Amino acid sequence: MSMKVTTRQVDGVTILDLSGRITLGEGSVQLRDAIRDLLAKGSKLILLNLADVNYIDSSGIGELVSAYTTVRNQGGELKLLNLTKKVHDLLQITKLYTVFDVKDDEASAIASFTRA
Repeated sequence: MSMKVTTRQVDGVTILDLSGRITLGEGSVQLRDAIRDLLAKGSKLILLNLADVNYIDSSGIGELVSAYTTVRNQGGELKLLNLTKKVHDLLQITKLYTVFDVKDDEASAIASFTRA
């Protein structure tokens, strides 16, 4: 099952609703392309909704870190929303849970972004 990406805007924040698997190959490329497209259009406040992501492999983790770094280097913010237990545990094990700003509630996640 490949990954699906749906984009929506809420209060100036771009939310990417991801579903499926973020794995080596298609899933990682889709995520990378989506982030690059948003940055190219000037969207710097990005929230990744991972509620429907059921699996991330090491390549997918690398892609999340890469997306985070790319957005930060462009002066933006990238946050994660609605982690599944599997993904939450994976971020805990890899110590990346402390790197990402992780939220459980969409409204508070949107409110937490710094707006210029």
